[in-house]
Amino acid sequence: MTSESTVIRGVCPYGEEPVDFVIAGGVIAEIVKAGTGAGRVIDGSDLIALPGFVDVHTHLREPGHEDAETVETGSRAAALGGFTAVFAMANTSPVADTAGVVEQVWHLGQETGLVDVIPVGAVTVGLGGEHLAELGAMATSVAQVRMFSDDGKCVHDAAIMRRALEYVKAFDGVIAQHAQEPRLTVDAQMNEGALSGQLGLTGWPSVAEESIVARDVLLAEHVNSRLHVCHVSTAGSVDVIRWAKSRGIKVTAEVTPHHLLLTEDLVASYDPVYKVNPPLRTRADIAALRAALADGTIDAIATDHAPHPHEDKDCEWAAAAFGMLGLQTSFSIAVLTMIDSGLLDWRALADRMSVRPARIGHAVGHGHDLVVGVPANICVVDPAASWVVEPLTFVSKSRNSPYSGMTLPGKVVHVFKAGKATVVDGGLAW
Repeated sequence: MTSESTVIRGVCPYGEEPVDFVIAGGVIAEIVKAGTGAGRVIDGSDLIALPGFVDVHTHLREPGHEDAETVETGSRAAALGGFTAVFAMANTSPVADTAGVVEQVWHLGQETGLVDVIPVGAVTVGLGGEHLAELGAMATSVAQVRMFSDDGKCVHDAAIMRRALEYVKAFDGVIAQHAQEPRLTVDAQMNEGALSGQLGLTGWPSVAEESIVARDVLLAEHVNSRLHVCHVSTAGSVDVIRWAKSRGIKVTAEVTPHHLLLTEDLVASYDPVYKVNPPLRTRADIAALRAALADGTIDAIATDHAPHPHEDKDCEWAAAAFGMLGLQTSFSIAVLTMIDSGLLDWRALADRMSVRPARIGHAVGHGHDLVVGVPANICVVDPAASWVVEPLTFVSKSRNSPYSGMTLPGKVVHVFKAGKATVVDGGLAW
């Protein structure tokens, strides 16, 4: 190989036997016996190589809410979290409901260059739920949008949802639904149950999510189109999705790291850092979500990274914004909940954090197995490391992490995007 080659020496792909990865020309050029690769060496001893992570659900806030996050700061957080591609949700200002706005987001991602920023287009104009957005124009734009979502709001009109599912079939698109029946969640603040009554907070019933999931999988079956369910949070939703998959319905689903770990009990503190949409649920829901991710009923871990400025979270509970940070902690929460518990091995974790997410949203060049000839989108992690979450050190513009002060397992050490190092020794390469 040439002098421009980079060698990740002695690294263990998927936790298996150590090898040398030789990276050249933006691809994995060779995989050879450990210690025999030629080029600029990065020590991978005792480290694990995985495909670069892909997040199908990220809020980068730009344009319009740059006080919370920008494409650049969000890209930095994503790279440090092991991601090589993220899907940027459409609830910006202006809303990403035209070719012009999605192209703006795409160009900002290209300029930053740390991760591939793939815009998600809105399903309806202004997220208003009444008129379809320019789905075809966004699909044929330079951004080549394939995923559409009104995330933050539910496409609650069944006729509009049906039309959207029919429309995207022309270019193998997917509608990503924020499953929340608005009439069942008026002024809702937390999971509905005994605790919401004790705390005096308006409850958010599980059926508000489950009823939309049930409706939409039937619509997807009726028109033979692709549906993706965002941030699944209840055991009942898992049951519906499992049933739908057993019928061959084209449905995929994601779960957030916080819904794999945190329970409604934390809301008793009235700390708005735990206020999120959908709300934190019960231990039984968490068990069902973990089992569904393990058996493949839930396809992907998605961060739902939702940054907010200080004043939108450091206030009374009722006035606080919904949402949590996720990009820089997602991998470690996945290790804690799924690897350390024995529910997933490293190859299966790569499937849920890279392979399937890339497939769902058509993230070209991402989600490949680590073999010769594929783009060198690689995340190298230290499974034995641990670290303390200190939000003040995050590169995100926001600090609303629910994990502050926690010691988490596993650490991202090196990241390569298309063969170029974006993270080296746990820090940004540029």
